[in-house]
Amino acid sequence: MEKEKFESKKSEVLISNPELLEQKIARFKEGGLNSIHVLADFDKTLTKAFMGKEGFRSVISLLRDGKHLTPDYADRAHALFDEYHPDEIDLSKPFEYRKQRMQEWWNKHFALLIECGLEKKDLEDIVSSGKIQFRDGVRDFLRDLNQNGIPLLIISSNGVGNTTPMILEKEGMMSENIHIITNIFEWDENGKAVSVQEPTIHVLNKSEVAVKEYPVFDQIKDRKNVVLLGDGVDDNGMVEGFDFDEIIRIGFLNEKIDENRQKYLENFDIVITGDGDMGYVNELMGRILG
Repeated sequence: MEKEKFESKKSEVLISNPELLEQKIARFKEGGLNSIHVLADFDKTLTKAFMGKEGFRSVISLLRDGKHLTPDYADRAHALFDEYHPDEIDLSKPFEYRKQRMQEWWNKHFALLIECGLEKKDLEDIVSSGKIQFRDGVRDFLRDLNQNGIPLLIISSNGVGNTTPMILEKEGMMSENIHIITNIFEWDENGKAVSVQEPTIHVLNKSEVAVKEYPVFDQIKDRKNVVLLGDGVDDNGMVEGFDFDEIIRIGFLNEKIDENRQKYLENFDIVITGDGDMGYVNELMGRILG
């Protein structure tokens, strides 16, 4: 079936199977608001993938380049990136190998951050800098979910996940319907990082996150129509193990578009390319929520 296209600013919105998507939307509407919850990644999904010429600025990159930690941190963090990042994005390598490499990377980086003196105030500085920005339309997206009582579960592999609620709160977007599962640093009485809560969440093990062990599960267990948003094919793993009735998968293909287009179309119902805005997503949610 020919792919249906919509324009969203400079990006392209691709629908892998328009007829199937319409069927899914009908099932969502039939199930009603109380049957729906949203599952989303954070970095490069709800936030922009590119910030002008700088490209994506993660919390880790801002720590690395902002002279927040000891002088040797940047070189050591760059070395870890150069060693492990190629395996993160190389889909030709076995998944289990890539997953093991990501676990090693996250663990080594957590230890490095603690060794190099990460403090709570460093995160406050980064959040206040405004260098991490939401996609255009995210504010409307979150507002509509909150107004309609739709739970949003964010599962983020952010290396310093404490910043996720901090950024939402800074922008006035945090609300009671938002729940976050991420990597959380723990601090001593002086605000210095001393450990990271288990389990470690990285980009390739979200399917293993036991949502049933978190309080939010009671709010979503009977909401079996799921809208999933992610920027990587592996983000689809966030829903594994959940007994859903219907799912609409939305993928943000931010880079290597020509190379990955077909792979994304095979794994998502909707593909938004080129770091596009939330315009089409909000239009879709408007149809679903009525």
